[in-house]
Amino acid sequence: MNKNELVSAVAEAASLSKSDAQSAVEAVFSVITGELKKGGDVRLVGFGNFEVSRREASTGRNPQTGQPVQIPARNVPKFSAGKGLKDAVN
Repeated sequence: MNKNELVSAVAEAASLSKSDAQSAVEAVFSVITGELKKGGDVRLVGFGNFEVSRREASTGRNPQTGQPVQIPARNVPKFSAGKGLKDAVN
């Protein structure tokens, strides 16, 4: 499912117009992204947790030349599925 399909599914499930569903999906993504940018986390009970993790600098290798390459430190988003989501999938 891509974003457009998600918007269509939300519109149908919530009896909304596609433009209203588009606004709702965009707002959810924006709020989650904004909270993660601030260094916070988002916990949705029964669904899962979004959080930011720090990945330290490391040395990698260029696969074409084999030369060492410095990989800078950075923040990465992480998602861990909650019990409700795990149970629903299995």
